[in-house]
Amino acid sequence: MRSNWWKVLGVLLLVYGFGFGLMGEVPRRNILNESIRNVYFHVPMWFAVTVFLLTSAIFSIRYLRSNNLQDDTKAVEFTNAALVFGMLGCATGSLWARVTWGDWWPNDPKLNGVTISMLMYFAYLVLRSSFDDSQRKARISAVYNIFAFAIFVPLIYILPRLTDTLHPGNGGNPAFGQYDMDNQVRRVFYPIIIGWILLGVWIVSLRLRIREIEDQLQEN
Repeated sequence: MRSNWWKVLGVLLLVYGFGFGLMGEVPRRNILNESIRNVYFHVPMWFAVTVFLLTSAIFSIRYLRSNNLQDDTKAVEFTNAALVFGMLGCATGSLWARVTWGDWWPNDPKLNGVTISMLMYFAYLVLRSSFDDSQRKARISAVYNIFAFAIFVPLIYILPRLTDTLHPGNGGNPAFGQYDMDNQVRRVFYPIIIGWILLGVWIVSLRLRIREIEDQLQEN
C-alpha cells in the first residue's frame, strides 16, 4: 500500500481539480467567460508533456551511459505518455481556440511549434520501428530523443516569446497569472498539474509492467 500512495494522491488531486474545474467559481473575463475553466485541463496537460519528455531524455542519456535496455524502454514509454497528453492538449487547445479566437487552429507561433514537436516525436517512434537489433535501435533512438528535446524547448517556450502570439505570457500578451488567475484559481491549478503528472506516471508504470510480462512470456 505504501508504494501506491502517489497513485491515490494523483487520483484525489484530479478529482479535486475536475470538481472545482467544472463546478467552482472562476474569474469573469471578456471573451473567455466560462471557457477559462479549460486552464485546469489544457495548460496542466502541457506541463505534464514537458515533464514526460524531459524524463524520457534523461533515461536516454542514462542508456547511453549504461547500455541498459530498461532505460531505453522507460524513455520510449515516457515519450508515448507525452504524445497521448500532447494530443489531448491539442484537442482541448483547439476547442479553446475556436471559442476565444474564432478558429480551430489559427496561425500562431506556439501552435506551429506544437505541430512540429508532435511530428518530431512521432518520427521518433517510426525510427525505432526501423531497426531489428535492440541495442542499435536503442542507441540511435536515444541520440535522436536527446536532440528532439533540445529542439522541443525552444519551439514551445523560447521562440514564441520572441514574436507576437495569441497565447498568454508570450509576445507581450499578459500571462494568466497576471490577467485571469486569482488565488481561488491557483488553489486548483497547481494541484491539478501534479495530478495530471502522477496520472501519466501511473500509465507509464502500467505499460512497463505489461512489457515485463510480455518479455517473460517470450522467454518461456
